[in-house]
Amino acid sequence: MKERLTVSIAGASGYVGGELLRLWLDHPYAEVKQVTSERQRGSAVHFAHPNLRGRTSLKFASLNDLEPADLLCLCLPHGASMRCMDELAALGEYVLDCSADFRLTDAETYRRWYNQEHAAPAWLDRFVYGLPETNREAIRSARYLTGVGCNATAITLSVLPLFQAGLPLVHPQVICEVKVGSSEAGNKANDGSHHPERAQAMRSFAPVGHRHTAEVLQALAPYAAAPSAAPSIHMSATAIDNVRGALATAHVFLEPDVAEKDIWRAYRQACRAEPFLRLVKGVRGIHRLPDPKILAGSNYADVGFAWDQASGRVVSLCALDNLMKGAAGTAVQAVNLMLGWEETSGLSFPGLHPV
Repeated sequence: MKERLTVSIAGASGYVGGELLRLWLDHPYAEVKQVTSERQRGSAVHFAHPNLRGRTSLKFASLNDLEPADLLCLCLPHGASMRCMDELAALGEYVLDCSADFRLTDAETYRRWYNQEHAAPAWLDRFVYGLPETNREAIRSARYLTGVGCNATAITLSVLPLFQAGLPLVHPQVICEVKVGSSEAGNKANDGSHHPERAQAMRSFAPVGHRHTAEVLQALAPYAAAPSAAPSIHMSATAIDNVRGALATAHVFLEPDVAEKDIWRAYRQACRAEPFLRLVKGVRGIHRLPDPKILAGSNYADVGFAWDQASGRVVSLCALDNLMKGAAGTAVQAVNLMLGWEETSGLSFPGLHPV
């Protein structure tokens, strides 16, 4: 393995592409070679990402002018990568695809959730789902990685400690809601993102049927005692008046013989094993439970819980920055694992307070 690898980002003018560029520019083992954007081709990077002014002299190229690199990061619109993966894969020894095109493991599941046939089903089993907290060993031996869905990541991490500990559920189901900021929708404007419509909104945009449900099902299935015992996921999503941030609130019902100390143990063990998972459950102050506000720009996911002993209900929470731990940050974390680098390389930024 070379000491420094060249990295190119296709679709780098979007929010996830911009965050990847920001991270790779300061990464100790990476050198950014090219960035592409059809809308911005020929323009300096800082026209799309003003926070990077003076940090790089790169200009956006066209995807047609992309040259080979050690690592190719794809931040193209959903559906674009799978239509030309054979050609794109020839441009990178390693490939990271941040779209939803290869996150699910089989074509039938993709068709059911995305209401279309997969354009490259032969590639599905080549890609490894890039969430280190659930897939670390597979990532280490991968050549092709997927990014993650931000809502899926928030839900999965909120309840993962319970499933890892094998705490018994009364019903094998998770009922969850994710509140998420406007940057989740990307940087292409639409009627819903128009400021007079989006500002001050608390809008339920996917009370049922959200596509990220499939990712959560896939991520949690290995923790079931048997395939028939895999949990059902009931997910809703609500848009709120934030730019960044996602907060998952999940409800799980445990058997009567489970004590609160068992839940504490599960969360402590999970967070102790993970460099970017932090347990937040205080008894005083205003930050007693996870809050995405303090995670802006960081790769941390804060998890916590509340326990209703009378009903056996655990309310599990996870806060994260949807563009970082929910997208670009987790992607870099997974690449670090894939290439044998220190898992936390380039990801030490702790977030801001206040913002």
